[in-house]
Amino acid sequence: MTESKHTKDDGKRRARPEAAPEVTVAEVMAAVDTVDTDAVGDEVAGLAAERDAYLDQLRRLKAEFDNYRKRVQRDSEQQRLRAAETVVESLLPVMDNMGRAVDAAERHEEGQLVAGVELVAGQLRGVLAVHGLEEVMVEPGTPFDPTYHEAVLTQPSEEYDEGTVLQVLERGYLLHGRLLRPAKVIVAS
Repeated sequence: MTESKHTKDDGKRRARPEAAPEVTVAEVMAAVDTVDTDAVGDEVAGLAAERDAYLDQLRRLKAEFDNYRKRVQRDSEQQRLRAAETVVESLLPVMDNMGRAVDAAERHEEGQLVAGVELVAGQLRGVLAVHGLEEVMVEPGTPFDPTYHEAVLTQPSEEYDEGTVLQVLERGYLLHGRLLRPAKVIVAS
């Protein structure tokens, strides 16, 4: 037994879509005539004014943000210059003492010159420590740490185990706890 083309598999009759009601041109024209064009025009004008107000507000906000960004950049640059000024000003006494040591070298013994330079070097370390500079502590026999050390060479060693520092070529430094320069070392292999 075959089913008719108007039924579903379950035997129920399918609903046909209803035809759209026929509308005449005269009915459409009558509907358009009832629309208040003045009210629509007023609404469009109101929306345009609102759009213009939002656009103006957006432009003002953009200009204010650009001015803020420029001011922050200018203030940041001034702060950086003031910080450098503070460091340089604190180094002036070290420069004065270094000049005195050079002057004294012309008139005094070598031992006094060495003592004077050691005093100036200690003063320089103290000034830089005040500004947050710390030395990376590494000595021969210290385990190599790639976080704070840079291996320049490796050499065989009978005295130290593999992976330990044999010699420090250049001291490393931290500035405010952040690595500024790693210590350059020779590592035992």
